[in-house]
Amino acid sequence: MVLSKTIPAMRPRLLHLTVVAVLWAASGADAQPRSIHADCGSVAFGGSGIGNTVKIRKVFCGIPPEQFEALVQERTKDKTRDLEDLSATQRDLIKHLKADLELNQGQIRTALDIVGEANVPPERLAIKLIEIAERFKALQTTAAAQPGDDPKVTALKAEAQKAINAGDLAKADELLAEVEQGQTAALNRLVLNAAETSAQRGQVALTRLRYLEAAQHFATAASRVPSEQEDKRRAYLEQEASALYQQGDEFGDNRAASMALERYRQILVLRPRGRVPLDWAATQMDLGIALTTLGTRESGTEKLEQAIQAFRLALLELTRERAPLDWARTQSNLGAVLWNVGIREDSAEKLEEAIEAFRSALLEFTRERTPLNWAMILNNVGIALWNVGARESGTEKLEQAIQAFRSALLEFTRERTPLDWAKAQFNLGIALTTLGTRESGTEKLEQAIEAFRSALLEFIRERTPLNWAMTQSALGIALTTLGTRESGTEKLEQAIQAFRLALQENTRERSQLTWAPTQAGLDNALKLLEQRAEKRATLPRP
Repeated sequence: MVLSKTIPAMRPRLLHLTVVAVLWAASGADAQPRSIHADCGSVAFGGSGIGNTVKIRKVFCGIPPEQFEALVQERTKDKTRDLEDLSATQRDLIKHLKADLELNQGQIRTALDIVGEANVPPERLAIKLIEIAERFKALQTTAAAQPGDDPKVTALKAEAQKAINAGDLAKADELLAEVEQGQTAALNRLVLNAAETSAQRGQVALTRLRYLEAAQHFATAASRVPSEQEDKRRAYLEQEASALYQQGDEFGDNRAASMALERYRQILVLRPRGRVPLDWAATQMDLGIALTTLGTRESGTEKLEQAIQAFRLALLELTRERAPLDWARTQSNLGAVLWNVGIREDSAEKLEEAIEAFRSALLEFTRERTPLNWAMILNNVGIALWNVGARESGTEKLEQAIQAFRSALLEFTRERTPLDWAKAQFNLGIALTTLGTRESGTEKLEQAIEAFRSALLEFIRERTPLNWAMTQSALGIALTTLGTRESGTEKLEQAIQAFRLALQENTRERSQLTWAPTQAGLDNALKLLEQRAEKRATLPRP
């Protein structure tokens, strides 16, 4: 499972199944969006949330991702090189980024340096550049002078604003650090201003994708707030928790994810249901997401069960009548965690509950209102139906899963969301293969092969090697099954080729779990081809 978490300015997030899920968080009464988590597509059986998709498409869709990767690599190789000395194509790309991201030359240069230094993978460059651009906009006002600032502090903050406008975040942090030192020295008079400056440094660190550093700044801000300023302290703790979550989610840092979990529990004490019911429910959503992140990395289901409880508690306040979209998000999150537990416990009951929760979410996430979210949840429904159908002897659930995937493809088009389209094609191929093995004909298997080959148009080895290999392996299985029903050897030979391609990425050293079934599939196809050849050799010749 892959979870999407938001940055401190946002709240909603959604759990997206393609054998994994992406979470949405509910928006409280005072909440704002806390991240930009969207791209032109996500990964099959690995998902991504749907956030600022309109802007993502405006800025990045239609431009080969290789151009962005090459531009970042060029900056990483030589940061002293002036942007005007780049190739004409790269200069045009920078001009495009400046206009659509609304950043100046210095900020674009810094943004490229940040993603290069952070080793952001190519498939996440769009997400991170959008995130950095949005944070730059938020930073424009963060270093503004506050009432009570002395002339020296005011001057330093003015210089920090200039540094931010020039894209020099390191200089801005140095200036804010100097401000922080001066304010700490006069803490009795400037305690709240000092706390806000610490939070400003946290925002700068977030823009630089330094989540642990940001969390520490927000924790410092919270510790400086007097006890009577509970709301201010809670807000800083929420920002700390969100930064810790991003560290845990994006870097697999379980310690950071555990710390985020504890912060959300602390915030629940500060946000009692009786006083602020919607805020309490929103924090239950955050808690459920943090529990899910850790739960998917552990072998048991304890934390996943706790996540289910957190989402159900959130639904006590996030009712359909009061907050219909937040209710739908919570239902979707609940469905995704129920699906995870159902898979681990091999529980048809939990899987049926997951399907029910997803279908509830579709009551509000309609195709007309939120077409991409509608498609994503239908994809989740399809996966859960496939899981149930694969365990049953009949074909009804499998046929429903196939219909769900095909419906999702009405909005997940290759032009609009190419990787989501590939993911849905892959899922469709899996369901068709399962159904095809239960039927005597070849129609469903041929459709499955077509779906897998469609997915490979976007799951390119250079861009998404593991998904490319996974699809090649699934294609090999479908071809093998079809090959056993035909008299010739063409399909078996194609299956062998597909398995061998998959093994180029699914190596034994990289992952025993993916290598073993792929190798077994190859061995089986080779054995069937050998048996077919032996049988032909024994036939009488005319």
